[in-house]
Amino acid sequence: MLRIIFHFIIILLLTGTGCTSNESQHETKETPSSFENTNNQGDQINNYKLKNATDNEVTNKDEEAQQNEPSKEEQQLTTEEPKKPGKKDVKGIYLNRNSIKDENIETYIDLVKSSNLNAVVIDIKDDYGKLSYDSNVDRVDEVGSDSDPTVADLQSFIQRLKEEDIYTIARIVTFKDPYLAEHKNEFALKRKDGTIWSDKAGVKWIDPYKMEIWEYVTDIAVEVAEFGIDEIQYDYIRFPENAKQVDQEVAYDNPDNLEKSDAITNFLAVSKEKLAHYPVYVSTDVFGLVTTAENDMGIGQIWEKISPVVDYISPMTYPSHYAPNTYGIANPDEHPYDLMKKAMQDAKARNEKLKENGENPAIIRPWIQDFDYKSIYTEEDVRNQIKAIEEEGITQYLLWNAKNEYTKAAFS
Repeated sequence: MLRIIFHFIIILLLTGTGCTSNESQHETKETPSSFENTNNQGDQINNYKLKNATDNEVTNKDEEAQQNEPSKEEQQLTTEEPKKPGKKDVKGIYLNRNSIKDENIETYIDLVKSSNLNAVVIDIKDDYGKLSYDSNVDRVDEVGSDSDPTVADLQSFIQRLKEEDIYTIARIVTFKDPYLAEHKNEFALKRKDGTIWSDKAGVKWIDPYKMEIWEYVTDIAVEVAEFGIDEIQYDYIRFPENAKQVDQEVAYDNPDNLEKSDAITNFLAVSKEKLAHYPVYVSTDVFGLVTTAENDMGIGQIWEKISPVVDYISPMTYPSHYAPNTYGIANPDEHPYDLMKKAMQDAKARNEKLKENGENPAIIRPWIQDFDYKSIYTEEDVRNQIKAIEEEGITQYLLWNAKNEYTKAAFS
């Protein structure tokens, strides 16, 4: 119950209740930063005592809200949910920034139309924090993360795909953002000595506890929704891996000692609430092992917390990424069918438990490995993953290949 109350009040904070308006900020500063409109999560949670919210506190806030309750006509206008695209059994491929250029996209439209596919996942905000289009979001303009667009007119681009009856998914990399970390150091994950932290690959991340980041990302998602995208997909919606070491090195901006999983879930809840005004679905990618792990593995992803918040959940069940003897499989990379089968069984079981508890879990739509890593992946390897998924009654999937070089014979 407290978790539901917590999510509800966080949503109110970012949708206007209890927050300082943009206008008042402008009254006191001539050239305010667009990142200064939101206090960090710790401050707001501390101010509103969300960690220890009682029924009385919530009741008092409800009574105050009723005094300014909108008319029935206003309520109808603000609560009427826009018509979303009809749900379909999505089968799609990932397309990077280069592949969605005007001179390249027709190749992938032809690939989709001449196969069993019907969807594309397009990079909107990539692993480097760069946007693929020219944005009008104030926070984006401030840092210049759209300075190198690969799509001239995103709205026309989306319309072109829809004319071919291709379902469109916007991939937005969330908390892995070296560009923002470098241009807005105050949002970067920092070491305990105050210097900016980088992962083993030298990549900088931003702090998932900071609510300013939530708004930055959500503003981008809202703009893309306005352009007509069918679905927003959040990737890297997590804390850095190797958590035991990272937690020793990093000083998170988390004065209230909130769980990592609460930061992740609250961001998704807040973002989905803002996107509820648009005809768009919300999905998220999670580590493959999230289907099975009983804890958050130090990255903040727990199936039971995330699945009820989004419309679709996509575990990245790449066999090559699993450790030896996972699920009793000596070498998961060599047994894609067995690996996928077990992962999907666990995912389904956890969703069923959520349903038993009165929750409405997300539709499962796994990522499939269509790339070489530890070994060369053949048409048969890709087909075996699809076979395992379908045998478990799961009718949707996405194929990943970073270079966008797909094995067409496996899905034709």
